[in-house]
Amino acid sequence: MVTSAHEGMHRIFQERPEVLAPVFGLLGVPLVEKATVDAVTTDVTEARPLERRVDTVLRVGPSDGEDFLLAIESQSGKDEAKASSWAYYVAFLQAKFRLPVLLLVVCQDGATAKWAAGPFDCGARGWTAQRTYPLVAGPDNVPKIADVRTAVKNLALAVLSVLAHARSADCDAIMETITAAIEKVRETDPETADYFLDFLEISLGNTPAGQKLKEIMSFVSYFPGRGTVRERAYLEGKTEGKTEGKAEGKAEGEAKGVLRVLEVRGLPISGDVRERITACMDLDRLNDWLDRAGTVACAEDLFAEDPEAGGS
Repeated sequence: MVTSAHEGMHRIFQERPEVLAPVFGLLGVPLVEKATVDAVTTDVTEARPLERRVDTVLRVGPSDGEDFLLAIESQSGKDEAKASSWAYYVAFLQAKFRLPVLLLVVCQDGATAKWAAGPFDCGARGWTAQRTYPLVAGPDNVPKIADVRTAVKNLALAVLSVLAHARSADCDAIMETITAAIEKVRETDPETADYFLDFLEISLGNTPAGQKLKEIMSFVSYFPGRGTVRERAYLEGKTEGKTEGKAEGKAEGEAKGVLRVLEVRGLPISGDVRERITACMDLDRLNDWLDRAGTVACAEDLFAEDPEAGGS
């Protein structure tokens, strides 16, 4: 699971590779949906000195062509040092794995996305020895998805869209769409729904979209205040839970009291007797047992006059 907004922007490609095909489509790079995707070590440190790590590296095996590596970087701002780092990543990975390499940079703001597109040149005296052209996914080319059916159809892309537009003025509408879509997916795939909900909560942090998510979730239902079955069930269950919790706690205390009196009097307590006392949730019966615990000759006599001697 992701640990920050930076992590979320690239880890979604590792954990939900189905997002690759639609993202490549947005970028104008053909990629068939039927492709194997495997995570590759992100360590590109050489034998000795400087430690270097790519955020995510995937080996993509399209069904219609040659395997290639996809290096994915999450970028939150301009960093001139990346010009050389990204060139190094591409060259190193190509040399190590003997495979073609593409670099994808994922951004949350338009200015960073425009800068990250490069190209970044390495050369001298008017000659370019190497030029790096990153693919860039950001607010300008990742669409805002405001239709629930579209989001349900490709939930991973919809979640990436939320990350890309987390600081957008339209984030409220975007968040209402994605939470409604997740709720719809929950009907058939609760595991995926829970994953993406947790993913968004952690990845969005204190962005405007993150604040909106907290607001929506504070109402429990994805349609807060509209009296949905889920919302009513939750609120009723919460009230009942509090009442039941108090009752269970009091019963537990009464049962401990009964056992304690028996123990202080030195009366042997069999496993069956102990289980029957601790399992009882009837406060009136427990009170009766507590009163009698001080006078019975043996623990089993607690139940001698019990009208339901066969149960608890």
